[in-house]
Amino acid sequence: MIKKNVKKFGLINTIEGYSYILLVFVAMPMKYLLEIPSAVKIVGMIHGVLFIIFCIFLVLAWNESKWSHKENIIFFIASLVPFGTFFTKSKIKAYE
Repeated sequence: MIKKNVKKFGLINTIEGYSYILLVFVAMPMKYLLEIPSAVKIVGMIHGVLFIIFCIFLVLAWNESKWSHKENIIFFIASLVPFGTFFTKSKIKAYE
């Protein structure tokens, strides 16, 4: 059975991960090294919206797949670390 929310969570997990990398490694250097503060405002807003969507789909996927609290916490903590969401891809695929 295809679990739609888990599949959507896997997709938003990847997109949110890329937005975080853009924010930390592109927009922030542009702000502090090139003095372009609008880069962080734009990328930061996009990342913030994606993070909220990520949290919503985390809860929906958790309810749909019935994975453990431990895995749910791991998915959340991994989203706070650059490149962390890419390590959780295989775990998410196992629940699809």
